[in-house]
Amino acid sequence: MNLLDGKRVLLGVSGGIAAYKSAELVRLLRAAGALVRVVMTPAASGFVTARTFQALSGEVVRCDWSDDRTGMDHIELARWAERILVAPASADTLACLAHGRADTLLAAICLASEAPLLVAPAMNQAMWRHAATRDNLACLQRRGVQVCGPDTGEQACGEVGPGRMQAPEMLLQALSDSFASGRLAGLKLVITAGPTREAVDPVRFLGNRSSGKMGYAVARAARDAGARVELVSGPVALAAPEGVERVLVESGQEMLDAVLARITACDIFIAAAAVADYRPVAPAAQKIKKQAGEWTLQLEPAPDILATVAALENRPWCVGFAAETEQLELHARKKRMHKGVEMIAANLVGDGLGFDTDDNELLLVWEGGERHLARAPKSRLAVQLVEQIADLYSHSMTTDETPADDAKHSA
Repeated sequence: MNLLDGKRVLLGVSGGIAAYKSAELVRLLRAAGALVRVVMTPAASGFVTARTFQALSGEVVRCDWSDDRTGMDHIELARWAERILVAPASADTLACLAHGRADTLLAAICLASEAPLLVAPAMNQAMWRHAATRDNLACLQRRGVQVCGPDTGEQACGEVGPGRMQAPEMLLQALSDSFASGRLAGLKLVITAGPTREAVDPVRFLGNRSSGKMGYAVARAARDAGARVELVSGPVALAAPEGVERVLVESGQEMLDAVLARITACDIFIAAAAVADYRPVAPAAQKIKKQAGEWTLQLEPAPDILATVAALENRPWCVGFAAETEQLELHARKKRMHKGVEMIAANLVGDGLGFDTDDNELLLVWEGGERHLARAPKSRLAVQLVEQIADLYSHSMTTDETPADDAKHSA
C-alpha cells in the first residue's frame, strides 16, 4: 500500500554523481502523493541544478545559508518534515551528521528536526569500507537513523564494489514502509470527520468552520498503523485517503445513520467530526425570502453521535474530540465523563489553531491520565494521537480497563 499520500518529505541532496538519481526520486514521491521539499548542499549543485529539483517538486529549493531568508527557515523546514531522507549521502555528509555539525543548511535542519532520518550512502567503494565511514554509520544507527543501502556494482570511477546509491524505487519503498507502524493491525476503526450541515431551507444551512483536516489526518495515521478504516465525512474539500473507505454525508442524522451502519465489529470509534449541536425544527421546503424585521428560527438538539455509540450494548472503545475557547482541561474532563468514553482529545480554537488550519495542539485526557501534544502539523499530531490510542487500547484489552496514569506527561 502507498503510505506516502499527503506525507511531507524533506529530501536532502549532497554532493556526488548519484545526485541525478534524486531527481527521479522526487518525481516518484510526487506521483505517490507526497509533498516534497529539497535542500541541497553547496557541493550538490555542482552535479544537479536547483532549478531541476524546483521544477520537479514545485517548491523553492534551498542550497546554503544565504537561502535561509528569515534566519529561521531551517527551523520551519525541520518542523515541517515528517521524514528526512538524505540521498545521496556522501561520506562527508555522513561524518557531518554523525558529529552533529551544522555547517551546512541541510545538516542544521537534520540537527533541529525530530522527524525520523533516513540516509542513502553513495561513495567510492574504498571510502565506504574506510573505518571512519564505518564508525560514523554505526554512530548514526545507534541514534536510530535508518541506513538504506548502498548497492554493489560498477561505479562512476570505474571501480566495482559497494557504494552505489539505492535505486529511487527502493528508496521510495523505504520511505513508505517507515510510516507503517502496525500498532493497530487487524483492528477496524470507524472515524468521523468534517462539519455537518443542517438545512434551514434548500439553499441555506447551519454549519461550522471545520475543514476536516484533523479527522482525515487521523484516518491516514490509523491506516498507516495497520487498521481497516471506515471514514464517515461531512462536506469537505479533501480527497479520500488512499486505502480508506469513505462515505460522504451532510447532516448530523445522516452521519449518525452511516456510523451505526458501520459500527458492527468496530474495535475503536473516533468522533473527530464537528457535528452541529442544534438543527432547525422544521426546514422550509422552499427558499425563505428576505423580510423586513426580525426572523426567528426554532432549533432542536441534533443527534449526539458519540454518546449514542458509547451507549451501545457492545460498543467499541471510544474517543471524542472537544473544541473549546476556555478552561480546556476542565471542559475536556467533563465531556469525557458526560459522554462515557475512554478518551477526549481537546483543543483550543482561535489564534491560528483549530478549525481550518494546518497546525493544532491537543490535550488528551483519559481516566487517571493526560498528555499534552505540542503545536505541530495535524498530520504529526494524528500519528501521536493514534500511538496513544494504541497504547491505551492494548492495555485495556489485557486489563479490561483503561489504565490509570497519575503522572501527567507531555510530548
